[in-house]
Amino acid sequence: MEIEISGLGTGLVLLAVGLTLMGYFIGKGLQNMGHPEKGQNYHLFLKESELEFYLNLDKNEITELLRRNPDAPKINLNGTTYYPYRQFMDWVSSNDTYK
Repeated sequence: MEIEISGLGTGLVLLAVGLTLMGYFIGKGLQNMGHPEKGQNYHLFLKESELEFYLNLDKNEITELLRRNPDAPKINLNGTTYYPYRQFMDWVSSNDTYK
């Protein structure tokens, strides 16, 4: 009685290649953990209505803050004002805002 095992060799080779690739990519990920690639900056722009959520202030407080500080970081595109998240949060956190 003979048992045919023709596909077993190919399956083991593919399994070994898969495990090798998995080890390589996990190793590269661990190697780069905490050191993200420099070219990948994600820019988030907020509308005035979205500032309420991110700053945890109501609409009147946001309006008053922006009225008293016209130098807040912002970008005007096609008549709509956008606030760059990172720069705006740095600006709000600085002491210059409260003088």
